[in-house]
Formats: sequence, C-alpha cells, structure tokens
Amino acid sequence: MENPTFSGSSDVAQQTDGEILSEGREIEQEITSTEEQVQYEATGENQDQAIDHQHREVQNLDQQSHKMSDEKPDTLKDQNTMKSEGELGDHELSDAGDHSGDGFQQVKLSAELLPEIQQVQENSTLSSIITKEDIQSPEDQEADQSSENTPEKSLSSDDSSATATVKVMLTPDGQVITVAFSIGKSIEHLKNYFASQMKIPEAALRIMFEGRIVEDSETLVDLGIRPHGMIQLDMQSMDPENYPIKAMKFQLEYSMPDVITVRVQTGDETYQDIAVEIERLNYRKPYLGGYRHKVTGVLYHHAGTQTVPKKRPEKGTVVFCRDTQTVFEKNKPQQSRNTMATQMTKIGCYVANITDKLIEPKKYVTADEFHARRLKAVITIQTYFRRFHAKRVVQQLREDKRLRLQWEEKEELRKRQEKEERLRTEYNRRMNPKNKEDFELLYHALELWRKEEVEKINQMYTGAERKAALCALLEQETHLISSIGRHKIDAGEENQQKAIQSLLNKCCEPKRWKAFDGKTTEMDTQFTIRARELRDIYNSINTDYFTRDERLDALLTLKHTVKEHDCKLTLEIVELIDREADLLMRGVQDCNLDGLRKRISTLFLQYIKTPTFNPEIARLLKVPQDSTVLRKNIYFCPSCKNYLPSTEFSLSANARTIGRCRKCSKLDNEARQREEFTKYKMLLKQLKKSEADYEDGAKIAFLLLQEDLQYLVENIWGSNSALSACDDLYELAMVRWNKYYEWSPWNCILLTKEEAAAHLKLANADQAYGIVFIRKIKHRHTLAKNYFSQIPEMAPFLHHEKSDQMSTVNDLVISKPISKPIATSFQI
Repeated sequence: MENPTFSGSSDVAQQTDGEILSEGREIEQEITSTEEQVQYEATGENQDQAIDHQHREVQNLDQQSHKMSDEKPDTLKDQNTMKSEGELGDHELSDAGDHSGDGFQQVKLSAELLPEIQQVQENSTLSSIITKEDIQSPEDQEADQSSENTPEKSLSSDDSSATATVKVMLTPDGQVITVAFSIGKSIEHLKNYFASQMKIPEAALRIMFEGRIVEDSETLVDLGIRPHGMIQLDMQSMDPENYPIKAMKFQLEYSMPDVITVRVQTGDETYQDIAVEIERLNYRKPYLGGYRHKVTGVLYHHAGTQTVPKKRPEKGTVVFCRDTQTVFEKNKPQQSRNTMATQMTKIGCYVANITDKLIEPKKYVTADEFHARRLKAVITIQTYFRRFHAKRVVQQLREDKRLRLQWEEKEELRKRQEKEERLRTEYNRRMNPKNKEDFELLYHALELWRKEEVEKINQMYTGAERKAALCALLEQETHLISSIGRHKIDAGEENQQKAIQSLLNKCCEPKRWKAFDGKTTEMDTQFTIRARELRDIYNSINTDYFTRDERLDALLTLKHTVKEHDCKLTLEIVELIDREADLLMRGVQDCNLDGLRKRISTLFLQYIKTPTFNPEIARLLKVPQDSTVLRKNIYFCPSCKNYLPSTEFSLSANARTIGRCRKCSKLDNEARQREEFTKYKMLLKQLKKSEADYEDGAKIAFLLLQEDLQYLVENIWGSNSALSACDDLYELAMVRWNKYYEWSPWNCILLTKEEAAAHLKLANADQAYGIVFIRKIKHRHTLAKNYFSQIPEMAPFLHHEKSDQMSTVNDLVISKPISKPIATSFQI
C-alpha cells in the first residue's frame, strides 16, 4: 500500500500568515520527535535508482505546486484549496510511497484534522525520511544557518533543501542502512540520530569515509556529494567492549488517518482537492492467494477492496424469533366425517338388489377367548420361526461340513503332491547326483538296500549258502560303489568348472557400497578391470567351437598378455602357445590337440590365481599370502595327518578334543554308517526361520548345530511326534512348548506341521493338555537340560529361566488332577 503525503488542507488559504507559521512550528516539533525510517539495502543498484526516482518525483510535485500557486491563487482560494508554495513555505509533509506501486501519489490532509494527524504521527513511523529543512520556513532556515558555527559551503535555497542517499555500514556487524539525509546538514546530526536509535553515546561513535575519519562539522557537500547523489560511510564504535554496535530493527507500520485530501488533475494544468473519508473495516479480509518471487523469495498476496454493502430495508416484520423456532405438539383423536347418499326403492324410483348381501350376527367372542386365540396364533408363529431357524442352523452345519471335507481333500491332495514331488526330487538326485548332499543320499539308499538284502539272506539261507549269498552281495555292493565313484568324478569335474567360473566372476565384481539415500554405487578399479580381461581370455581359450583363425587370435591375445611378466610360468605358457599355433598351421585335427589345450588352460588358470599377476585374487584364495596367518587357529587331524584351519573341523555339543576333520568324517560316514543328514539340515533351517519371525531376540536356536539337533530329535524325542507318533521327519517340526518364551532344548516339542500350527494357537499349553502328557513332556525337557548344560555357550541361558518353566512333577500333580486324557485335551 502506498504511503500518502501529508500537506495542508484547503482551509489553510483562509488563515492568516501568523497562524500558518505557528501551525508549521507545531508540526515541526511533532515531526522532529518521530523516528527516521531506515531501510535495509536489498539490491544496490535497484534501490539507488528507486530512491533517485523518489526525489525527482518529490521535486516535480513541488515545482508543480509552486507553479499552480503563482498562477492561480484566487482560484485555489475560491475552491477552498491550499495556499501556494511561496506562501506556505515548507509546511507540506511529503512522503514517498511504496516503490512497487503505480507511482508516487501526493495526498493532502485537511487543516481541521491536524491534531488527529499529529497523534497518528506520534504512534507510527513514517516510511520516508523527513528532514528539518522540509518543514521550516525560509526565515527559520536563515536563523538556523546563522546560528550554526560550522564552515558549510554556500548553497542555494534549492540545493540546501535537497537530500542525498547515505548508506551507513555498521562495523563489525556488516548491516547496511540506507538513509535520505540533507546535504546541507553536518555529520553531527547523523551521529545524533544513530546514537538515539542504538542507545549509544554520541561521543562513542566514529564515522569514516574512504579510510579517514569524518569530522562532526563536515557536511555531505564537503565530502563531494551533490543533490540526489549517493555516498557510503562506515560507522564504528570507539569503545566496542562497553558500547558495541548491534543490528537495528525497525517497525514498518503505518496507520491511515480517518480523512485524507486527494489532489486530482482535472485538466492540463488544473487540479482539484477532494476530501476522502477512510472507512475502517470491521471484518477480516479474505485470503485471496498470491505468489512468491523466485529470485528474492518475497511473498506477494492478492488484495481486493469493496465498498460497504447496503443494508436491507426494514420491513417491520419480525422474521427470526423464538416462537417461529419452537414446536408445540398436541395429540387429539377425532372422527372424520364421510358423507354418503343412499337411495331406497319408492314409487317412481327402482333400485336393483342383485348385489345386496344379507348380514347376520355371529357368535359373541369374550376377552378370554380373544386372548386365547391370540396366544395360539403366537405359538404357531413361534413354531414356524423355530423351524426356519433350525433349518438355517442345519444348513450352515452342512455347509461347514462340506467346506471342511473339501479342505481336508485339498490338504490330502497337497500332501500327496508334496510327497510325490519329494520322492521325484530324491529319485533325480539319486540318478544324477551333483553335490555332497546328493551323494550322501545315494550312499544312504545303498546302505538301506544292503541291510534289506542281508536280512533276507539271514532268513532264507544258512551255512555255506549264506556265505555264498553274502559274497555275491558284497560283489554287487562293490560294483555299485564303483559306479557311484564314477558319478562323483564326473560331478567333481563339472563342479570344478562352476567353481572356477564363480571365482573369476567374484574377482571381476566392482566395488559396491550403499549411500545414505539407499542407492548402491559401483566402482571399477584397475584390479577388477584386469581380472575381467583375464576372465574373458580364459573363457575364449576354453571355447570348443572356434575356427582356426579365431583360435589363433585367442592364442595371440593370450601370448601378449602373459609376456608382460617374465618368469618360468609365463615362458612355459608362451612355449605351449607357439607349439599349438604351429600344429594348427600344419592342419592337425582338434581332437589331437585336447591334451595340449588342457595344459595351456591349466597353466593360465595358475597364472590367474597368482596375486602378482592378478592382485584381485588375493582376497579370495583359501591359502593366505601372509605366512604368519597360518600359525593361528591351525589344528592337526589324526586321521589324514594334515594341519588344517579350525573351520575344517566340526565339533559336537559335548566335545572335549578337536577330533577328525570334516573330510575324514565324511569319508568315514560313506564307508560305515552311511547316514543322510538332509532331513536334519532342513529341520534346523525351519527352526531358525520360525525363531527369526518372532523378532524377540532369540539366540539359542542359532547356537545349535546339526549334530545337536540330531541328538535332540533321535535321543530325546525318539524321532516321533509327541502327539501322533508320526516318524516322517519331512512332516515334523520343532516348535516352542511355551510360545511366550525363547526356544530352547528344555522349551520345545516335536510335532507334525499341522499339530504345530494348532499348538501355537493355544494360550496356555499347561492347561490345554492332560497331566500325563505334560509329565512326559517335562521329563524330556529335563533330559535335554541335563545334556545341553554341558555346552559352555548355553550355560548362561540356564540361569535366566522363568519360574513357570521350572515347575516340577509334584507341582503339576498338586495343581491339576489327572482327569483329562491326552486325546481330549488337544484342541485344533
């Protein structure tokens, strides 16, 4: 909103010169007590141009006012306008409006509202700087100039009243304050103003210009500033400890007066002053939105204006009252009339009686008979409703039975399909073994077949025939073992190639790390690029379908790669490459070059596994390059007589010595027991997954080894379900006995998967089962606790057991009588 410029009203023309001068002095006293407004420097060039434009507009308006007052003083007096500028001198109060508006507007105030204006000026801050020369008469100016003993330069009347833009930088805060200051006044007035604003003594301030201290008696003219010019000064504190200079905060509020005088141009050189009454809004203006400047970030709001709406004329009728909003209800029964006309047969009028009916009185019904009939009807309705409800219940039970049978059929089909799929997978694993688990399964099947055949021989034969049958069985077993060995060799070669490819691919992988925003960053180093080149060369020389020219190109690339290093290995590779190239040029068949190509591939793989030639392989080798690492955690295997790292040994729960390594244990199992541990691995995997889903910090299940779980299943639970005695380990699951506590060998139960799902839905297992069943479970928990307490890792968990898990058999007998059997206590 633009700030209006105050001036004298139209009634001033009718006053005397003495009154005008006295009112001017009063205005002077009020304005000199107001605070000069200081504006922050937003953008240097734009603000300077805006201030210069403001001064030019003020001077133009002053010149127009002088011209109007000289030419038409009588016309202005007849129209109750102001006196000319020559008569009033400098009594007008000029105020520059907001630079973002449509321009500079000059507004004049009536003389009768001067007291109100003075009160508004005392309570608000003007938006422009009003100097002392703007409100003094020429006589007062001359008196002031004669009283001042400062050596100011002689200026004309226009130049002495002109202002300049002064930018004052507060040191060391760095705040820049822009002030419109009269060029004829001394620096002492400027220091006086800032001293009053910052509550600092004037003697503690020091103003500097271009590195020198400015004296108090100097003016802006002495500093070489012309009217409407600009200068930048630095202000410092001579005693920064006691009187530091701080940033200044200004109040930019402005209160609009009740009545303002607006000068309107009616012709080329004619103006008319109009008194405008300001209406105060008694309601909050609505928010109409706005926009934000992208560069400066300043928010601009849309504004709207509207005159006060007209009031509706009073009609004299009360529209809103309590009586019209209150409802009074009244119930009054009454009989409505139904007037009908009847006509009887008479002389001259015949009425037909064909449709007439004869009405005869019936038997009188008493109140008891009426209520008895009503009761009978009610009973009849209840009978039919109960029949309807019973039919609905039976229909719902029938539907539930159908759904149950359908679900059981689907479950049976699912189990059958899972079993068939498992058997099919086991059959494929036996026919095409690929890994260690497959060969364990194959040896386990061989052992089962051998035991069945031995049992048949013992039942059917005796004496020499039995020995002969056993010898024949031994020959068959030897033949099958040799066949399994051939399969193992083939699978070993295939697995070796896969392991080599996996090793080379790991060497080529770039470095990866995850940033704070979740994105993964990849980086290739010189070592990964080198490993990728070696992998591509290795794959090219092992490709079988290359032509002779392509093979020669691959050999040439390999030769240039290995010749970068001069050693015995590279010389041997180069020699073999030259030999194969010579044989290819002689036309030798590819089948005759298989051995030579195998030697080249093996030597180049050895070249790749050397950290000197491929530095990235060092972090993937099992044998560390540092010999000091081999002296730590190395143990002796008494079976194979080798020194191996600790990871090659498997320890049981109660082991006291290291024992044999994994390879020797596996070989002993294939030769003697031929056990298959896939079921226990699967059972342990399911247990760890179920404990991880609880998310309660369970630890014991993850400390358990495969041998520990095997002992728990076979020796403690007998490889059977505790409820249904199912012995298929693929259908069994190890779950918590009390689901509110962590799984442990003394807080577990072996059930089928369906029974385990139903068991975990129980709120309290000790109250759901029979006392005999609970005693059996607690006994097995005690056995497991005695065995696993020997493990050092599980000893701390035994001391943190809950009291309800330590209940004895006597407590169970006292707390619950033996009344429920196991079958009836289990609920699904």
